[in-house]
Amino acid sequence: MSAFSARASRKKRIAVTTAVLVLGGGAAFAFWSSMGEGTGGVTTGTASPFTVTTSAATGVPLTPGGAAQTVSFTVANPGTGSQNLAAVRVTVAEPGGILWDDVANCSAADYTVGAPVFIAGQIAAGASISGTVTVTMNNLATNQDACKTAAVPLHFAAS
Repeated sequence: MSAFSARASRKKRIAVTTAVLVLGGGAAFAFWSSMGEGTGGVTTGTASPFTVTTSAATGVPLTPGGAAQTVSFTVANPGTGSQNLAAVRVTVAEPGGILWDDVANCSAADYTVGAPVFIAGQIAAGASISGTVTVTMNNLATNQDACKTAAVPLHFAAS
């Protein structure tokens, strides 16, 4: 064998070895491409009604045109998700917002409920916010003796 043919044979072996290594070292890979679809779903809950609790009123007893009493309240979110508290309405009324008429000749018109003071916004699940409201007795041009010692109910509605 001539030096030329030995060199050519050697170059051929190197080329074959290089080709095998470049093509994955002897391992072959293949794949199919495909497409597919599926469906799934989730459910959502619903809002839980806020709960409102109050503390006893502070201040001197109400008199016509006299000082106000302050009532502290707490609005709690008993739900499992964050809920937005936009408003708290307080009225002189029975539970459920029913007209208060337990005392003859004394009514909600004899009292003024101030704007509740609280920070509106998101209440996290299980959390609460606190606020206050003031109540005064109006000084009307009519006899208000019927309101003496009256227990005046307040109705709180949080939304």
